[in-house]
Amino acid sequence: MGCCVSTKGKSGAVDVMQPERKKEEKVVPVPPAPVPEEKKKDTAETASLMLLTPTKLGDFTAKNRLALAPLTRGRATEDSVPTDVMVEYYKQRSNAGLVITEATGISKQGLGWWRAPGIWSDEQVAGWQQVTQAIHDEDSLACMQLWHMGRQAHSDVTGEPIVAPSPIAVPGEVTTVNHVKKPYEVPEELTVEKIKRIQEDYKRAAENAKRAGFDMIEVHSANGYLLDEFLQSVTNKRTDEYGGSVENRLRMLREVLDAVESVFPLRNVGVRLSPNGAFGAMGSEDNVETFSAAIKLLGERGVGYVHLMDGLGFGFHEKTEPFTLAMARDILKGTKAEETVLMGNVGYTKETAEARLQAGEADMIAFGRPYISNPDLAVRFAKNAPLNEDAPYEAWWSSHGAKMYTDYPAMQA
Repeated sequence: MGCCVSTKGKSGAVDVMQPERKKEEKVVPVPPAPVPEEKKKDTAETASLMLLTPTKLGDFTAKNRLALAPLTRGRATEDSVPTDVMVEYYKQRSNAGLVITEATGISKQGLGWWRAPGIWSDEQVAGWQQVTQAIHDEDSLACMQLWHMGRQAHSDVTGEPIVAPSPIAVPGEVTTVNHVKKPYEVPEELTVEKIKRIQEDYKRAAENAKRAGFDMIEVHSANGYLLDEFLQSVTNKRTDEYGGSVENRLRMLREVLDAVESVFPLRNVGVRLSPNGAFGAMGSEDNVETFSAAIKLLGERGVGYVHLMDGLGFGFHEKTEPFTLAMARDILKGTKAEETVLMGNVGYTKETAEARLQAGEADMIAFGRPYISNPDLAVRFAKNAPLNEDAPYEAWWSSHGAKMYTDYPAMQA
């Protein structure tokens, strides 16, 4: 099991009999040890970190500006039910102001990652209720990321044909049951009728997330999954109302927002975008135009936050100039998005995150890989403490219970 940052229990005052001091004894006060100048500087800088200050987020106030980024870790049951070790994992990392869950399947059709969690059954809801309770016990906000994998799923996992806006397969292989690699399949092109069913799945997932106690939801529209496939011209070759123009390619995202808005007000909904990402064989030559329009839409709809994967460390397609936080901020300023939070992600350190916040380019920063091996990341930032070594690649995705999951050490209290 992993280590959590310990807390002090409350205790009453204890009266202790002190021995009588002899009259001739003189008490000489011992001056405190001088604080090194370097330590003074470190302490002052840490105390003034904007990263550690509260911020308004939808109907809530996050205790700091760190978010735990969604990280697929593969620790659910084979029926996609959250497990006890997942409760411990999220509790350990609830020093982040906003805890965003790993991508969570809205339906069996949409979840093609073996032992990733879902949110379509009562058993799954019950499992997530334990997670949200653990997060709330640490005074953090709980947010569920809603996921449909589209063409990146595999029928060995879903038990159903995979679907996408257009019948274009991802090159290469995908991990299936028991981590067996198989070639990606050619997806079925979604009919309008089936598109409407998926939108209903998003609504049902939002309802279940609310039942499970989540404060917010995040609509996953990044990394080459279904909604990103509709957005980008490289994967959307449709000629109907869901394809062609940027406005048409935005339609699916817009209608999914309509669906979940009946459950969560959009000020409590985030949307994740990856205009720079190459993951899933993505990247289109018109991405700057497409994602500028998407961010404008989100600002006009007044979503709670835009989660922009602006960093290039997850793979950059190089088909356009990099899409930056500054670009997104300028677009949001031109809308009515007065309270829409802009969140950066991918490859940030404490220093680079603070720089973006101080420059006014972002309001929050999501940390992913640093949180794998540093469950108490926000505490380490606050104390200007060193970080644990990065987790090895083989630790990122596994099904080995606590090993390389909840067994990373926290700082001693």
